[in-house]
Amino acid sequence: MTTARPASRPVLRYVDGAMAPVTDQVVVEEPLEIRLVSGGEEQSVGVTMRTPGTDHDLMRGFLYAEGAITSAQDILGISEWREGDLVAPNVLRVELRSGFEALRTLSRHTFTSSACGVCGTGSIERLALRASPAVWTRPPLDPEMVCALPTRLRAEQPLFDATGGLHAAGLFTPEGECLAAREDVGRHNAVDKLIGWSLEHDLLPLSDHILAVSSRAGFEIVQKAALAGLPVVCAVSAPTSLAIEVAESFGLTVLGFVREGRFNVYSFPERLRL
Repeated sequence: MTTARPASRPVLRYVDGAMAPVTDQVVVEEPLEIRLVSGGEEQSVGVTMRTPGTDHDLMRGFLYAEGAITSAQDILGISEWREGDLVAPNVLRVELRSGFEALRTLSRHTFTSSACGVCGTGSIERLALRASPAVWTRPPLDPEMVCALPTRLRAEQPLFDATGGLHAAGLFTPEGECLAAREDVGRHNAVDKLIGWSLEHDLLPLSDHILAVSSRAGFEIVQKAALAGLPVVCAVSAPTSLAIEVAESFGLTVLGFVREGRFNVYSFPERLRL
């Protein structure tokens, strides 16, 4: 599994009336083709634009969110496509234990982008077939701890430090400890990578955990949180109306505009010590 790194590019920088050549660090965005393998057969199911690095986590999280797998044990192996000495690092072969029956659960077999993930492919009714109400058994959350989550997530973003162009998703305990964080050019990919990591570490469902994202809380992000059993979602920007409907249907607390000293509560405020 490769480690994500920025790319260096020559740019012209304008500062205080003067233009000068400098070297800038930019986010790497590359396509990743997903191929499912079983019994000697192989089939491509889509292409997503992502930031290379932790691609195995991305695959686990994506396939879990799409319903193709229910545990890490459903995957026999993940490998780069190769033929002789030729290796394609942007093509991942995922060997499934269940075979191609998993293809029928995928909501689309098409090209995707880092910006929209799998937007528009689901619904609350479809989600209800797989997601259960989120579970929270801990005391109410300290509002000051919640306000500190964006700063704590920001501390886990080395690629953002270098480029300024990445989203992040972090998994936190009720005390505010960051268990894992993932960065990607796509906000949905970052959440998939985080859930894929959790799947590999046998942590699902993620009851009594908090998901913090450096973006808005759209339908897809709250949908992925519901599928993973996450009871609390904190976003630095706004939730959408459909995201709030999903949260209300599956018992998620959604917090938006989380900043130092402030946030909005859109659903289930009883999980906060207000």
